[in-house]
Amino acid sequence: MTTETMTIFAQLTDLHIREPDKLAYGRLDTAPYLRTCVESVLRLRQRPDAIVLTGDLTDFGRPAEYAHLRELLAPLDMPLYLLPGNHDDRQNLRAAFPDHSYLGEGEFIQYVVDIGELRLIALDTVIPQESGGELCAIRLQWLREALADSEDRPVVIAMHHPPFRTLIGHMDKIGVQTGAEQLKEIVSGYNNIERIICGHLHRAIDVRFGGTIASTAPAPAHQVTLDLDEEAESSWMLEPPGFRVHAWDDLNGRLVSHLAPSGQFEGPYPFHEGGVLID
Repeated sequence: MTTETMTIFAQLTDLHIREPDKLAYGRLDTAPYLRTCVESVLRLRQRPDAIVLTGDLTDFGRPAEYAHLRELLAPLDMPLYLLPGNHDDRQNLRAAFPDHSYLGEGEFIQYVVDIGELRLIALDTVIPQESGGELCAIRLQWLREALADSEDRPVVIAMHHPPFRTLIGHMDKIGVQTGAEQLKEIVSGYNNIERIICGHLHRAIDVRFGGTIASTAPAPAHQVTLDLDEEAESSWMLEPPGFRVHAWDDLNGRLVSHLAPSGQFEGPYPFHEGGVLID
């Protein structure tokens, strides 16, 4: 298979960028981790056609944080599609990226763009000044119309808050508070929705949802602690960071999703020498 039969995009999420030299949670400089992640994306054997960033781009949504974010993302010379998360500010995001016309000017940041053979539908789940998210009637109606206009293409829906229970109790309490069941009903009416890709969880999670697959992705820096106790305390860890690589296989008509580590590692080394497995 050649790259001519694939459309590839990378998913980065939950960057939590602070102002230069400021630490998240009083102890973590997220900027070097994002630099490493950007370098890792640029080292991929197949160049992504685009990058989709599914929210929590900054930690407090401040203009200085977005200026720092823009500087850190500058080496990525492919299209970038940004979504807000609960740590973001819509207007400050738009002001920092005025050349990203898809961000629009309305109450929500929602848009439809094509990435090669794929159609990306970006859905806004943010409730300003709150950690949890929602899908209100206005947003869900917009999605219905976007899907009705996209029946002839494979679709990926991107959103920040996952619409499913992850079993990480403190995160489920700040997931999609309203609209998840309505979303499931809408999605189940289409057979061309390949994925619902989300952020917020700082972990790789995959769930069947509305007849498709919904997933979250790891963060470039810190990960939410894997603790399935409903009463577990909110905490994070410096587990290995990563990102997702989603590839549309045009020959077989399906989306293939990979989990990629952020960082540089030994290899690649050959399995065989002279056509024989190395002993």
